[in-house]
Order: sequence, then structure tokens, then C-alpha cells
Amino acid sequence: MQLGAVLPTTEIGNDPGAIREWAQAAEGLGFSRILTYDHVLGAERSGRDPEMMGPYTDRDAFHEPFVLFGYLAGVTSRVELATSILILPQRQTALVAKQAAEVDLLSGGRLVLGVGTGWNWVEYDALGVPFGDRGKRVDEQVALLRELWSEPLVDFEGDFHRVDRAALLPRPGRSIPIWFGGFTPPALRRAARLGDGFMFGAPPSRMQKLLSLYQELLHKEGRDPASVPCEAVVDFSQSPDEWRSELELWREAGGTHLSLRAMDTAAEAVGFQKVGFSGLGSYLEALEKFVEVCR
Repeated sequence: MQLGAVLPTTEIGNDPGAIREWAQAAEGLGFSRILTYDHVLGAERSGRDPEMMGPYTDRDAFHEPFVLFGYLAGVTSRVELATSILILPQRQTALVAKQAAEVDLLSGGRLVLGVGTGWNWVEYDALGVPFGDRGKRVDEQVALLRELWSEPLVDFEGDFHRVDRAALLPRPGRSIPIWFGGFTPPALRRAARLGDGFMFGAPPSRMQKLLSLYQELLHKEGRDPASVPCEAVVDFSQSPDEWRSELELWREAGGTHLSLRAMDTAAEAVGFQKVGFSGLGSYLEALEKFVEVCR
């Protein structure tokens, strides 16, 4: 089982030294990957039609994943850098291909591009992208990303994209792994068809049914579930005994990665409790305790 750590992006602040120290601590403790969440804009939720159901608001800060990972690529040497998840349909595909290729090259092949469709329709509107066709759009985006990363000249025409005999340079030295995230059957079906892995953003005990469905869908696509990695997340507010139990449950179910979420922002909205983190030291202590219990 590989252990990951979610950057407390909404709480760690803007001091590059603190971000560097947290990332280097995670790497030094043996975490296999650092994960970060993605929002370009946060929206005030009250009075919205349709209602906004996501856990974050206009008061929550998010570091931009590609810029952040460009920085972390220079201050770490081994740990994977995983978006969990990048809201792909609201972004320009060729630009994502460029940014991802650059991060992967500068990090020595350590990027994992976790993608999904998101829930913040206000963010989509502000970025000038229709919210309603995000599912169809992401299917086409994945195909185009892989072509841009691998082909010396791309001539691509789809429902949402036209690339007229153009090339991406520099290209990464590999096809960057694309994992999917989400909680719905359409997300699982898409991942079974197109994905290199899946990110379940909740504890294994809550994800068992979805994992079983995902494994069934992989079988239907002619893929061996044992060959496709998948990740779940535990919250620091769970007890150490719960961490151990979740880890064993995930291992027995066929999971490959388990990551720690240690931040108070939106904890209650996603079914956990606030811990009372107070500064960098408390986040470092959380990493240390989790590794001590679960390694």
C-alpha cells in the first residue's frame, strides 16, 4: 500500500518556505505522493439557482496546481505530484497538455494528472466554458491530451476541439498517467474506459460499493482490475485504529493507494470533524503520526 499526503492547500498559507518544508517533510517521511485540490475560483453559495452543493466557498484559498507543482518539482526529488483532482473541462486542453508536460519534464516524470468534471458551475461560467457538456468534453480532452503528448504532429478534429497540424514541444518522455476522480457511476464508467487509475476522495469504508462497481466496469472493458491502481482518502480526525482498519479494508478490496487529508477546511461538510490545526507544525505532526501508525 502506497501512502499519500494531501497538501492542506486552503490553510497552509502563502509562505513558500512553509510549503517547501511541508513537501520535503512528506517526502522525507516516505510518502509516495503529494496531492493537491483544484479550484480557480471559489463562489459564494447562498441564493444560487441551481443550488451549489460542493464543500468550498469564496473564503477558501487554493494554490494553482501546475504552478505549485513547478515549485515543488524543484524542492523535492522523489515524491509523485498528483492533482486530486484537476477540473479538466473548464480548462483549455492544449494549454493543460503544455503545462502538464512541463511539470512532468521538470520533475523527472513525477506528475500524476488526476482529472474530473467538478461541481462549481459559477467557476465554469467565469472561465467561459459551458457547465452542461462537461462530461462529453472531458472524454475528448483525454484523447487529445494523449495525442499531443505522443505525436510529432497532431491533426485533430472533434466536437469541441480543432488542432490543425500542430505540435507540442517539448513533449514529455512518456504518456503522463491520467487518473479520474468522482463519486458517480458516469465517472466510474469513464474511468474504466479511459483512465490509468481512480481517485476515491473518501475513506475505504464509504467507497466499497463504488469500488466494486468500478472493478465490474473494468472487467466489462476487458481490463484486469488488479492492474489498475485506485486510491482512497482517510481524514486525520479519524482515530489511529480507524486508519489501520481503513488501510486493511482497502488492501483486501484491491486498493493500492491511501492518502491522508489533514486540514479543517470543509471537514464537517464532508462528514468529518475539525481538529484545530494551528500552523505548520501541526500539519507536520499529522504527517508523522499517520506514517508511524500506517507504515
